[in-house]
Amino acid sequence: MQVLTTHEERTVSAVRAQQVILWSSPVVAAVLLVLFATFPGFFPPMSPDLPAAEVARFYQDHTAWIRFSMVGFNLCGIMIVPFFVLIMAQMLRMKGQTRIFAFCYLTSVVAGATLFALSAVLFGVAAFRPDRGADLEQLLNDLAWIVFIAPIGMLVSQFVLLALAVYFDDERAPVFPKWVGHYSLLTAVLMAPAAGAAVFRTGPLAWNGFISFWLRNGAFALFCVVMFVVLRGALRRQAEAEGVPA
Repeated sequence: MQVLTTHEERTVSAVRAQQVILWSSPVVAAVLLVLFATFPGFFPPMSPDLPAAEVARFYQDHTAWIRFSMVGFNLCGIMIVPFFVLIMAQMLRMKGQTRIFAFCYLTSVVAGATLFALSAVLFGVAAFRPDRGADLEQLLNDLAWIVFIAPIGMLVSQFVLLALAVYFDDERAPVFPKWVGHYSLLTAVLMAPAAGAAVFRTGPLAWNGFISFWLRNGAFALFCVVMFVVLRGALRRQAEAEGVPA
């Protein structure tokens, strides 16, 4: 029987922990997708131009589903963070001046997750007393949507920092393929215009528009799927390099 040293045991434990996070990610994604689908205001997304009376009626007519989805987001939304911490862990393995990129990346992830949780709280508050008055309901709805869609800076910085880490990595034995950096920057470019949701009430940049809602959220979801595949390959190579049994 092979006896592992303390260092080898820690290496095996670290790789195994990352594999657990990786393979739990599809379950988390499925839960979040169900919650996303159950919120009545996403299909189709509510218009910023809805009169206050219609906004209030929406929360009165769909109170139960709004509460269910937002309680679910508050319980489960934070579970997506370990997936991005896993990306950070792989960034820390990169050669060159990339540790600073990894820690800045983590800060961006935490800031983005905090704002996502805040938007869910605001939607939940609007559904808590749907009879409080049309103007107040519209105010809470505006706050919830703008906080959900418009603060895109943290996500853009995530993608830029990941790209920089990839570009600074050792080209002879990279942790991630170089195309991941290009793809990360492309995702940042696609999502950045959603910042206009805080300004525009109609058109593709409004919070219900094609660019701010569908392109933004679709690009983020696709990025997660692509990075799942990339991380799976990176963890497999790490396990082989460090002698961790399959």
